[in-house]
Amino acid sequence: MMPRWSRAICQISKVGQRKDMEFSNYLFAGYKNYSKVAAAATVTVADSFVNEVSTKPEVNLNKMFWSKPCSLALAPDSPLRIEEPKYEGFRRIMLKLMLFYSKQSRSIRGANVIYKRVISQVDKQPIYDAFNLEKTFKTTFSLLVLHMWLCLHRLKEEGKEGVELGQYLYEIYNHDLELRVSKAGVNLLLSRWMKDLEKIFYGNVVAYNTAMLPEAKQDELQNVIWRNVFSDDGSPMPKDATSVTVQAMSRYVRRESYCLSLTDKEAIFSGNFIFTSLQTVPQAMR
Repeated sequence: MMPRWSRAICQISKVGQRKDMEFSNYLFAGYKNYSKVAAAATVTVADSFVNEVSTKPEVNLNKMFWSKPCSLALAPDSPLRIEEPKYEGFRRIMLKLMLFYSKQSRSIRGANVIYKRVISQVDKQPIYDAFNLEKTFKTTFSLLVLHMWLCLHRLKEEGKEGVELGQYLYEIYNHDLELRVSKAGVNLLLSRWMKDLEKIFYGNVVAYNTAMLPEAKQDELQNVIWRNVFSDDGSPMPKDATSVTVQAMSRYVRRESYCLSLTDKEAIFSGNFIFTSLQTVPQAMR
């Protein structure tokens, strides 16, 4: 992944606009994660908060994500469920004529809900705290791709129908990513940036698929996660506190993949599932 990131970042130097240069700096900030991850076992507190009592529970990464996989489907009475709108009478007839209930329309609505589940996990702080990551464009993009892969991998298990839904999901992701890149400051050469990010996306997907094969090496998924999410320069994963964090994320990914496989088709296609909460992970995942 890193060579592609390097090429993508180098392109920004050719852009004369200040906002584009700011975006380049924004991306480079993501490469400063290593020192933060390597110090995963060390708690640092700003001087202004030294005298405050921390209420954040201590996280033992070695004890995380060992619990038995289970379905991620939302309970029937969950307030987080998003149901198909039910109309009657004349309104239903008109909506039917407008193809509101067509297979394509239902798939698009389902894909939108699935993507909401993805960004709900990726955009919130707990996942960054759990894995000692700084929240930058680079890390957010890497986690976004990872969770997109988890969903696409599960949809593929449903054959052609799942692949078709996956295509709608990818189009929604691509539109959101374009908005994120634009919001980060890139307005010129946006299409070129999107092509580079698309290459990274497919490269990561292939790497995750390969790492999850039965014949893959035991540590292959860890190495892939290190390169795609944590690495600053493409160097091999060090054997220090960083490896503990990467191993924890590797277990998280495997467990989420198994949990999604245990989640029924209806819940997956409607988006009525939710990734494992990381808000209370120290207690729930021991």
